[in-house]
Amino acid sequence: MSWTDERVELLRKLWLEGLSASQIAHELANGITRNAVIGKVHRLGLSGRIKPASAAISRPRLKTLRPAHGRSGAVSFRGNTALAFKPQAMELPQPVEEIVVPISEMVTILELKEAMCRWPVGDPTTPEFRFCGAKKSATATGPYCPYHSRIAYQPVQERRRERERERRVQRSG
Repeated sequence: MSWTDERVELLRKLWLEGLSASQIAHELANGITRNAVIGKVHRLGLSGRIKPASAAISRPRLKTLRPAHGRSGAVSFRGNTALAFKPQAMELPQPVEEIVVPISEMVTILELKEAMCRWPVGDPTTPEFRFCGAKKSATATGPYCPYHSRIAYQPVQERRRERERERRVQRSG
């Protein structure tokens, strides 16, 4: 399969007419797949088209999708709106206890020692980027101080409860 100048021009023309990637692939044939059309469209920068009203009218309507939990008042999905962002209420995470790391304890990567916390602080692309630098506990096996270990390594039970809480919020929203 190769993209000749004629095929590229036909692709542009059909894309601007509002045909879908599948329809264009069918028109071009000879080993051109829907995914190949989508890839070429993106490489050519054609992805920002506006579909003409006539294209939407001439297309067959899709089935109305009903929610699995049996509620009435189903919503009809067409095209890429089926994957559109749908805002949902979420619980805010519990506030994490604040810890103040003295600026004198924060260290650069060159000053970092084995017994120091390696928790990154700030934006790595700026010169102000540092590591926590607090002392790790004698029993610590990871790279962080006790405070940052609690953030980085949450108990499995707590993560399960958090996932279940998120599922409940999604179902109710």
